[in-house]
Amino acid sequence: MPSSSDVASSPATVESPVRSAKPRKVPRVVVLGGGTVGLYTARRLRKRLGKREAAIVVVDPRPYMTYAPFLPEAAAGSIDARYVVAPHRRALKGVDVLQGKVSQINHGERTVEITPEEGEAYWITYDHLVVGLGSVARTLPIPGLAEVAIGFKNVEEAIALRNHVLNRIDMAASTWDPELRRKMLTFVFVGGGFAGVEALGEVEDMARSAVKYYKAIEQEEMRFVLVEGSPRILPEVSEELGGYTLQVLRKRDIEIYLSTFLSSCVDGHVVLSNKEEFDAETIVWTAGVKANPVLQNSDLPLDKMGRLICNAYLQVTQEDGTVVPDAYGAGDCAAVPDLYNPGKFCPPNAQHALREGNHLGDNLARVLRSAPPTEYKHKNIGAVASLGMYKGVAQMFGRIKVKGFLAWVLHRSYHVAAMPTFNRKIRIAAGWTGALLLRREVVALGSLHDPRAEFRAASVPAKPRVVEESAAAPVKEKKAASA
Repeated sequence: MPSSSDVASSPATVESPVRSAKPRKVPRVVVLGGGTVGLYTARRLRKRLGKREAAIVVVDPRPYMTYAPFLPEAAAGSIDARYVVAPHRRALKGVDVLQGKVSQINHGERTVEITPEEGEAYWITYDHLVVGLGSVARTLPIPGLAEVAIGFKNVEEAIALRNHVLNRIDMAASTWDPELRRKMLTFVFVGGGFAGVEALGEVEDMARSAVKYYKAIEQEEMRFVLVEGSPRILPEVSEELGGYTLQVLRKRDIEIYLSTFLSSCVDGHVVLSNKEEFDAETIVWTAGVKANPVLQNSDLPLDKMGRLICNAYLQVTQEDGTVVPDAYGAGDCAAVPDLYNPGKFCPPNAQHALREGNHLGDNLARVLRSAPPTEYKHKNIGAVASLGMYKGVAQMFGRIKVKGFLAWVLHRSYHVAAMPTFNRKIRIAAGWTGALLLRREVVALGSLHDPRAEFRAASVPAKPRVVEESAAAPVKEKKAASA
């Protein structure tokens, strides 16, 4: 926890918490967000500087970093969900971790307000600020979306999706109402980018493997639908690979609607912009992301999309390019210029977030040692996507296009190498090895989402049994006769 000298009840109560606080012998670097950017920045900075050169604090509401590229495989059960996260207190040795949500940033006073899950909010002070708050799902005011859909941004949602899909299959196997069965076995994914296509490919593959154990359900009864607003899917790769992916998914009897939007999904009744209507109990929203909205509660300069304005040195700047002292940003919440593509910004993916985090850690170390920072410059080495077990697409260095099994191997190899901590690499590789030798686990643990439900039901006092006199009388007479 922060010391009393670093906490202020509110910026309004203290004219300047930085000046009024007890002077620190060691500069404090506060990293907002413990995702890819935050974790790699803190790790690299601690590697470059000793504890006597910098105090590092990471703030995040979760006690772990989620490696997002592995979420589809976690949802399919190919990887244990515990292994797609890196625990902060294990991965960030020599770094202080505060578990709480950033609710306000007052960079002019060098203070940040943190709201823990329990207890009152408090303020901490800093000398240098790193903003790596990432992104949240970009939703639209579609009727029914907030009530029935599920996102796909964190490991909790991946686990919930897996359990929900398997639970719907369990329920459908014991349901004779054809309309209800059809609704239970219809799965809709909205968004044809990497997240949506990978999630759909992995979950569809898992569901079809699971149905093999159900005599009451035929493969043809399951319906998978992908809805994409643009004329193509996977815009991150070439049109050739995007077209190949389209063919592969359609061969698996997946319905794909391009240039189509979700108009409504009230009570699971899906209405598309092409007038197509049907019922579904599973709607997954993967249609884009936006910068963390907490940035709106700050005095830092933002662009029209709500992202931090940054230069190539990963420093926060004003619109005119003036550097904001002691403030840095990277990742999904920052507009970082792409020096290999002038006029564009680095895409919000794990490849750039990881490298930006490392580069930012190096730059901060240089600044704290009175050396000039260097520009972040990274040429995209390619994109890989999994489409289910033994299936994938990959585009390496912009020219080399790979399909099928080899692309799937490249996907797994690249991402396990990028996964932080040796512990997680070994566990993931061991899990894959076990999956190759043993069958896929297809059991739903739906009670995880409300583990106290059965206990609450058992705790309700039983209603006293009421026996009508007319029904009880013959019993008494029978007893009397037998006596």
